[in-house]
Amino acid sequence: MTWSSQADCAAFARSLAHRAALGQACIELHGPLGAGKTTFVRHLLRELGVEGRIKSPTYAVLEPYRVNDLDISHLDFYRFEDPREWADAGLRDVFAQPGLKLVEWPDKAQGQLPLPDLRLFIEPDAQGETRQVRAEALSATGMALLAA
Repeated sequence: MTWSSQADCAAFARSLAHRAALGQACIELHGPLGAGKTTFVRHLLRELGVEGRIKSPTYAVLEPYRVNDLDISHLDFYRFEDPREWADAGLRDVFAQPGLKLVEWPDKAQGQLPLPDLRLFIEPDAQGETRQVRAEALSATGMALLAA
């Protein structure tokens, strides 16, 4: 798909937010710096009902949220130098708990993460105005998230 504007990104986030399968999903977000990974997460969290400031977890690694009965973990592994930092940070426990996991820079924890339900690959064009987005479902939950 193509996101020509923030509105396109928000519309996709809105469509995912209303899927029952989202509550137990793990979604990986791939793309270069500035691709729009955190922007997508912000749109999704707003649609799910998160209020207040939504911070990027680049320095904290994990920003947790709770909306109604839904636990949400927004993770960013950009600063990891070694994939083993994932285990050292105690994140195995986070992934063992129920709830939605949104993971930026999953390649920095390669070999440590469980298989995600959905992978989103976001690529900006040369001018940085539009995004080419590819969604890859890796489970029944991922397929349910992408169902029309």
